[in-house]
Amino acid sequence: MKFLIALLFPLSALADVSLFNGKDLTGWKSDAKGDFPYWTAKEGEILCQSGPKKKGSILWTEKKFTNFTLTLDYKLGEGTIDSGVMLKSAHDQIQIGISGSLKRDLTASPYIPKKGYPVEATKAIAAVKADDWNTLKIEVKGNTYKTWLNGVEGITYTSTTATEKGPLGLQLHGGKVMAISFRNLEVTEGK
Repeated sequence: MKFLIALLFPLSALADVSLFNGKDLTGWKSDAKGDFPYWTAKEGEILCQSGPKKKGSILWTEKKFTNFTLTLDYKLGEGTIDSGVMLKSAHDQIQIGISGSLKRDLTASPYIPKKGYPVEATKAIAAVKADDWNTLKIEVKGNTYKTWLNGVEGITYTSTTATEKGPLGLQLHGGKVMAISFRNLEVTEGK
């Protein structure tokens, strides 16, 4: 019996874990300052809305991760969407929407400070659904990132600025009027 439990335990460690309970932002913390609610939870979604002063913000998980696969759904709202998923720090991110610097969609592509977009997810970008839910999958093993958008392979990129362990973040880019919704945020840790 102990042998069977030992065999099953590693499989349970690889189970999908929801990062969002669908009701409130338990397990998350915002770096937003001031009284404007950039991040709210409603009807199974995390809603992000820029404020009147267009300040930026990141909603971070309280939990830290090393190697993982993150899957989430997002839906573009009003404005010019410049968002992303921060990977264990504010350094490396996977873009969602229009790059503020390049003025074009670079969804599922990595953004690395001082390097810009070292590789572009051209095929995945073509799979973006502007008026519907999109599914973004991000795999992180060590300092190598892989992405898929709506089942279409995006990129494989090895970062020299990757952090070993840290939280995951959802970005509201400053200087924009924008809204974006997230749901079904699930992470599988391991390997």
